[in-house]
Amino acid sequence: MLQLHDLSLAFGGEPVLDGLSWTVPPGDGRVGLVGPNGAGKTTLLRVIAGTLTPDAGRVENTGVSVGYLRQDLQSSPASDREATPRSVALSAFDDVLALEAEEERLTRALDEADDHESEAYWNRIEKLGRVQERLDTHEAHRIRPRTEAMLAGLGFAEAEMDRPLASFSGGWRMRAALARLLLQKPDVLLLDEPTNHLDIDAIDWLEGTLDEYDGTVVIVSHDRFFLDRMVTSIAELARGRITTYEGNYSYYLEARKERRALQQARYENQQKKIKKIQAFIDKFRYNASKAAQVQSRIKKLEKMDRVKPPPPLTGGMNLRLPQPRRAGEIVMRLSRFSKTYGEGTPEAVPVFDEAGPLAVERGDKIALIGPNGAGKSTLMRMLRGTEPFDGEREEGHKVDMTHFAQHQADVLDPDHTLLESLREAAPPSREDTELRSLLGAFLFTGDDAVRKKVHMLSGGEQSRLALARTLSSPANLLLLDEPTNHLDLPSREVLVDALQQYAGTFIVVSHDRHFIDEVATNVWRVEQGRVLTFDGTYEEYQWHREHGTAAGTFSSEKGGSDERETSENSASKSDSAQNGRASSVEAAASQPNGAAEQNGTSDADSAYASMNTYMLRQTVEEAETDIEELEAREEELQECLADPTLYDDAKRTRETREEYERVQEELSDAYETWEKAGELLLEREDG
Repeated sequence: MLQLHDLSLAFGGEPVLDGLSWTVPPGDGRVGLVGPNGAGKTTLLRVIAGTLTPDAGRVENTGVSVGYLRQDLQSSPASDREATPRSVALSAFDDVLALEAEEERLTRALDEADDHESEAYWNRIEKLGRVQERLDTHEAHRIRPRTEAMLAGLGFAEAEMDRPLASFSGGWRMRAALARLLLQKPDVLLLDEPTNHLDIDAIDWLEGTLDEYDGTVVIVSHDRFFLDRMVTSIAELARGRITTYEGNYSYYLEARKERRALQQARYENQQKKIKKIQAFIDKFRYNASKAAQVQSRIKKLEKMDRVKPPPPLTGGMNLRLPQPRRAGEIVMRLSRFSKTYGEGTPEAVPVFDEAGPLAVERGDKIALIGPNGAGKSTLMRMLRGTEPFDGEREEGHKVDMTHFAQHQADVLDPDHTLLESLREAAPPSREDTELRSLLGAFLFTGDDAVRKKVHMLSGGEQSRLALARTLSSPANLLLLDEPTNHLDLPSREVLVDALQQYAGTFIVVSHDRHFIDEVATNVWRVEQGRVLTFDGTYEEYQWHREHGTAAGTFSSEKGGSDERETSENSASKSDSAQNGRASSVEAAASQPNGAAEQNGTSDADSAYASMNTYMLRQTVEEAETDIEELEAREEELQECLADPTLYDDAKRTRETREEYERVQEELSDAYETWEKAGELLLEREDG
């Protein structure tokens, strides 16, 4: 059990944790720790991990092991200069490695011994037996394959596993640290922004790994899609306290609205009551005949448990992009192109090989995705015109382009004020009042805009300023490389809204799947030296990649095919694939029973096939009755789960949630029975 009791902590006199108490869910809980920037989420994780001591209160840990992944691993300590990703990940098995070293030492001593009859010799043999027994218990033969599989899942190529850790960026060092933590399997895993620096494929892999993780996982993340898929409860940190909600992040947003409305209503009702009582006291305070009643009401006010108003909503970005002028029909073209770094040298690194051609049309909203190192940023620089390559780049008519690079915050002048920095990037025609309004939209208000220097900003604030600089000009082509980095969830939603209303064209690189699914209408995937283009949202692309036209595309390209799927023939192939699937189903249905069973027909289908018409009709009617009753119970449970007072009782919350899940499973089974038996009944009656 891991419990926090009345924790308080302040920095520079500003309270971060204020009497915070919380029980970290035991077992296999998946908790999303959320809150506005600066609320203290990282601070709380450090306190739980034991790397930071609170000013007051205590952390009660009754034999629970805790693993902590820090958000920022940009620097590599001197002790890690000789470390490699493999050695860092393998350090999860330090106890096993120590046993292996002891086994090697004992074996060497036995080989070198001259007297095989001495007591010392036989003592070593017995000790070696015990060591080997412990190695077998720890499954020592599996630690290296498991380590390699873990590193590969996080994106390390085999050759990279033995490179010096110091040669990797902070993001890749974070992956090595994450691999070690996952291999250690602590009872409680604390992950601070684990998807930062992970590409979409690695995030998918991490989700699968965490889904099977046997322990509690507490996650701080600005990736809404990740939170929705991974967590089963939310712990909201605000004003130094924790408030818990059952469900994923989307459910939390709705439940928080309802809970806030309920608290506001309770607060207002109590205030009305207090006002009436106070009015009575004020009116009859000096009336002797009413003295007893006045005193009774005064005592009532003194003893009353005051309902606090809900916390004020934190201010968020308020962004509207300037309307650009209308560009030509074709905004940008790239001919078939290739790109190799260090061409003609032994260290040559090919990035693109006869990729393209690519065309960007007016109004396109393109998400550029792919593994880290595949060439996304290189392609963005090629589109911008700052990266030489083998091929041709043609810019369209009346194109006004601006760009946001991943590390654009690094080039800000640290001695500039925020206003000076924005003025440097904005068109000369924009006045200071407009620029201050733009800074206000990015949460830089009041004296901060005029007096605060860039070097005084946090990393997230510098990224917001860099994004404000990018969007200060009315461009009709935006090239945005990881614009959501360091933006909190509410700010990301504001950027989503702004891009959805934007009338121009943009290409955006992002690993935030919710973000790109909301804003993009086209997907370009960079991989294996090629660019696959897909006309549709990210969710549609994912379906086609797994089931439809995009499945196996890269393997066919590697085979030497020069054909490139266009939007039109992709749609055509999609229709063909769907027709093919329908034909397969019809063919399977027309086969005899033996063939159907060989093709995967379930036992349940066989059971229905053995029923006569009367039995089928009875089965369908019973299923309809079950569905009606289960749907009614499901609706009752949904109302219970929507009631904020439910979550005051942890046991009742768990029981209600378990019953709700059970009812949903039974309802799914009842629908399946109704559909299968009903279809067979219709066939019999029509036949």
